[in-house]
Amino acid sequence: MTPSSTAPATAAPSAVTEQGPPPLSAARRRLALLALALGGFGIGATEFVAMGLLPDLARDLLPGLVTADPAAAVARAGWLISAYALGVVVGAPVFAILSVRLPRKTLLLLLMAVLAGGTVASAVLPSFGLVLLARFVAALPHGAYFGTAALVAGRLMGPGNQGKGIAFVLSGLTLANVVGVPVITWVGQLAGWRTAYLVVAGLFVLTLVAIVLAVPRQPAPAQASVRTELRVFRLPQLWLMMGVGAIGFGGFFAVYTYIAQVVVVEAGLPARAVPWVLACFGVGMVGGNLVGGWAADRNLRRTVLLGFPVFLAALAGMALLGGTRWGVFAGAFAVGAANMLLIPAVQARLIAVSGDAQLLGAALVHSALNVANSLGAALGGLVIAAGYGYLAPSWMGLGLGVLGLVLALASFSYEDRTRATTTSSGNRPAWTVRP
Repeated sequence: MTPSSTAPATAAPSAVTEQGPPPLSAARRRLALLALALGGFGIGATEFVAMGLLPDLARDLLPGLVTADPAAAVARAGWLISAYALGVVVGAPVFAILSVRLPRKTLLLLLMAVLAGGTVASAVLPSFGLVLLARFVAALPHGAYFGTAALVAGRLMGPGNQGKGIAFVLSGLTLANVVGVPVITWVGQLAGWRTAYLVVAGLFVLTLVAIVLAVPRQPAPAQASVRTELRVFRLPQLWLMMGVGAIGFGGFFAVYTYIAQVVVVEAGLPARAVPWVLACFGVGMVGGNLVGGWAADRNLRRTVLLGFPVFLAALAGMALLGGTRWGVFAGAFAVGAANMLLIPAVQARLIAVSGDAQLLGAALVHSALNVANSLGAALGGLVIAAGYGYLAPSWMGLGLGVLGLVLALASFSYEDRTRATTTSSGNRPAWTVRP
C-alpha cells in the first residue's frame, strides 16, 4: 500500500474540493445545489421504480412466460434491474477516467443527456431484449454523475462546508425513495410502466435545464490525468472496500427488488399497498443516512463494525415477519434504515483509500453499490425461481451481509498490520485513517 492510499477518512469530504468556491450569491449557490440534487432525485427514481413495477413489466414484456410460470417471469423481469446495475458498474469508472479533463459542468450536461435518452428508450422500445439494453445504457452515467456532482458541490460550498454540499446532492437520492419512487410507482400502476419511465425522463430533462441555468461554469481540473486515476486500482484497500460495498449490501437490493411480491403474495395486501411499503423503505433510508453520517464522522470503524450486525438483524426481521401485514412495513423501514446507516461510513472510507483519484473514487462508490444491486437482484431471483418463496431473498441477503462484514474486518486488519509495520520500521506514516 502506498502512503497516499489511505487519506484521512474524516477528511474525505474536504478532499473533493479542487479550488475555492466561485464568487456566487447565496441564492445562486442554493439554486445550483438544488439542480444537482434534482439529478440525484431522478437517478433514484429511475434506479428503484422498477422494483414496484416488476409484475407489470413481466406481464407486458414476457406474456408467454407469465402464463406458463408467473414466478419465473417476475424473476426474469428482475434482469432489467440487474442490467441497470451492471451499467452503473461499467459506466462509473469509464466515464470518470475518460472525462477527467472535461470541465465539470460540461460533463454534468453530457451525463444528464445520456440519462434522459436512455430512459426515453426504456419507455418506448417494444421487446424485453431491447428494453434490457436500454436500461444498461441509461445506467452508464449514474456513478459518474454522483461523483462529479459531489466534486462540484464541494467546490460551491467552499472550505469547511464540503460535506454539507455533498450531503445535499445525495439527499435527492434518498428523498426519491420517500416521494419519487412511491408516486411514480403509483403512476405506473394506473397508466402503465412506460408512462412511469417517461415521467422519470422528464425529470432528467428538467435537471439538464436547471444545470444550464444555475450551475456556474467551472474549468477542467488542471492536473488531472488518466494515469493518476488508474493508479488507484493498484491499492489493496480499494478492492477490499469495493468488496464490502459490492457484496455486503446485496441483501438490501435482494429484498427491495422483489418487495412487490412480498407485499401481495406473502403479506396478502393489495397492490395499492406497494407504494406505501416503498415509502417506508424511503423514510428509513433518510433517517439511516442522517444517523450514519453523524456516526461515521465520530468513529468510522465503530460505525461499520456495529452497523453490520444491525443490518443483519433487519434482514432477519424481514425474513421472519415480512409475511405479516404489519411486519412488511416494519421490515421495509428497518432494512432501509440499517442499509443507509452503513453507507456513509463505507463511502467515506472508499473515497479516502482512493488517494488522489478524486473523481474515480467518488464514482466507484456507486459502482460497488450497483454490483450489490445486480448481485442481490440476480441471486434473489434464483432462490425465488427455485421455489423457496418471496421471503427467501432476505435469508440469502443475510448471508451476503455476513460476507461484507468479514471483508470489512479484513480491511481494518490490513490497515492495522500496515500501520504496525510502518511504525516498527521507524518511519512515520504519511497517512492516517481514523480507527
